[in-house]
Amino acid sequence: MNRRLVFFLLSIVIGISLGLVYGWMISPVEVVDTAPNTFRVDYKTDYVLMVAEIFTDEQDLDAAVYRLASLGGEDYANTVREAMVFAVSYGFTPNDLAHLQNLLNALEANPSVSELNVQGGV
Repeated sequence: MNRRLVFFLLSIVIGISLGLVYGWMISPVEVVDTAPNTFRVDYKTDYVLMVAEIFTDEQDLDAAVYRLASLGGEDYANTVREAMVFAVSYGFTPNDLAHLQNLLNALEANPSVSELNVQGGV
């Protein structure tokens, strides 16, 4: 019984050691930064939702447009509309949809804000 336990524990230690050597020295994880404009549609929607939630708290449309600019394009209202379509089709909560609608309403009511941020930046 003792011999089996020693062999078992030794196997565990060797396995963990080999895994650490492989993960840290032979094939370490490569960290790659990516820009939001390369996100899949579900991640873009999550990003737009986060921008909308921040906008709801801060009511700073310039900052929201600046954040949306990282997704590329110049029609930020359309970016939010696309996020809303995805959010509705995937059952986002009514609270999430309200945040998106709030941001969309602000963008549609102030079209000049988008132009200012594209030209001059925030």
